[in-house]
Amino acid sequence: MENTVIESSSLYKFEHYKYGEPFFGSFKGMRYRLAREPLVNVIFKKEIEDDPVFLAEVWPEPFSYDNTDSEKIKSKRFPFTEEGFEAAAKWLNSAYGDYADEWDKALKNGIMSSAD
Repeated sequence: MENTVIESSSLYKFEHYKYGEPFFGSFKGMRYRLAREPLVNVIFKKEIEDDPVFLAEVWPEPFSYDNTDSEKIKSKRFPFTEEGFEAAAKWLNSAYGDYADEWDKALKNGIMSSAD
């Protein structure tokens, strides 16, 4: 059974991702990021030559995205559509359940722990 811990309504609205800004959040030991890739502002461009996707990523607390080793970040790509946006939100919820042990460990270890 899948629990919804991250509602798509708590993320930026679909159109906002066209501004090239990622959304960051966290929930009980899991940090997450949702962004349009490539990460560029396309709102005012007449011609767009890229083939965008949503990139959803999760990693254990306590560090920020930029300060987390890339091997600890799990990710999945989705079409850059409304449907892809909803699928990415669902995947974030699935990842919370799929890697629950990692999130629990992150909460228990906290920022002062050097164990890994």
